[in-house]
Amino acid sequence: MIIRVVRRVNLNNIQVYNEIGKLKRVLLHCPGEEIENIVPDYLTRLLFDEIAFLKQAKKEHQQFSDILRNEGVEVLYLTELMAEILQDPEVRKSFLEDFLMEGKVASQGLKEGLLEYFSDKSPMEVVRKSMGGVRKEELKEIKVKQLADMVKNPYPFYLDPIPNLYFQRDPFASIGRGISLNVMFSRTRNRETLFAKYIFDHHPHYKDIPRWYNRDMSHSIEGGDILVLSDKVVAIGISQRTDAVAIEMLAEKLFKSQETFETILAFDIPKTRAYMHLDTVFTMVDYDKFTIYPGIEMPLDVYSLKRGKNHSIDITYEENKLSNILKEYLKLSSVTLIRCGNNDIIAAGREQWSDGSNTLAISPGKVVCYNRNYVTNEALRNHGVEVLEFDSYELSRGRGGPRCMSMPLIRENL
Repeated sequence: MIIRVVRRVNLNNIQVYNEIGKLKRVLLHCPGEEIENIVPDYLTRLLFDEIAFLKQAKKEHQQFSDILRNEGVEVLYLTELMAEILQDPEVRKSFLEDFLMEGKVASQGLKEGLLEYFSDKSPMEVVRKSMGGVRKEELKEIKVKQLADMVKNPYPFYLDPIPNLYFQRDPFASIGRGISLNVMFSRTRNRETLFAKYIFDHHPHYKDIPRWYNRDMSHSIEGGDILVLSDKVVAIGISQRTDAVAIEMLAEKLFKSQETFETILAFDIPKTRAYMHLDTVFTMVDYDKFTIYPGIEMPLDVYSLKRGKNHSIDITYEENKLSNILKEYLKLSSVTLIRCGNNDIIAAGREQWSDGSNTLAISPGKVVCYNRNYVTNEALRNHGVEVLEFDSYELSRGRGGPRCMSMPLIRENL
């Protein structure tokens, strides 16, 4: 079957060799029904700390995408790319089977019931419903019941919602002209990478993209920990959600390729939910300027992984402080670290909680930020950085900011 898609110039390319070059194309997911299927009893299971109000969250997300479009960025949506490939009946069948398996659908009767439930839905409805979750009340009948179906269970879903999907930074990461198709730390989030897998397996514009890591590998790595600082240097956080083993495995594949990257800087950050990913405490906003949460500066262990001889990797513990490490590897004469909360310990803690350091650069010295982080945003402006703000009453409840919500597909080279 021929998949009908709108032609876009150079859509087959992933091109990300920096964090600040003019953003040309980005992937987003606007929150949907999955947000309204979060209930207090299951917040921890779904990795949320609070209940978000969907109507307002959608308004805020529209503000975000409008800012990007007004700056000349082409905005693609995960739902639309998935709906395009699910026009093919064989791809649709395979996706649903994989999705039910990874959704821990245990019995054959329930599996058959869910497949029948999805059978009369359009490709877009399949996508949105697989993301939103299937409540028990929606499935009228399970024809052949097994013990697992008969035992009383108060849990209200046959398929869990996937509310973290609006954080498109994590399931995969664009690095050079390839991607890291990630293994998520939490089983709750690992189904998110299935959408990326199907896009990069089947979408006619993306299916030949090289992979530096794959979702069937053994150790977790998430995109929020991956920052492409230049065409020579990638920074990756060793965090609660990214394992040092995964970083070394990615480095081995990347260094064997024809890509220009020579060094991976591994930042060993605290392994707690408050820090979560490297990009929640450190982002690049200009050629020589970075936002940082003061809590990670002392001490911060940094390791460099470099191409060695015969495809080996040379690993070195970096003795210098962070600013000197950045100057050395990015060939800069000076580096400015702009501290979240502008060095006020109370403001820093409050605004780091709502992702004050999680900026999205759309060109050198121009960033998108939540408006609630006004102390940090003013500090950015005082250092010559242009800040574009949008509302963040509800989106911030998911514990992620503008960088977390976006996956760049193409940036201009510097």
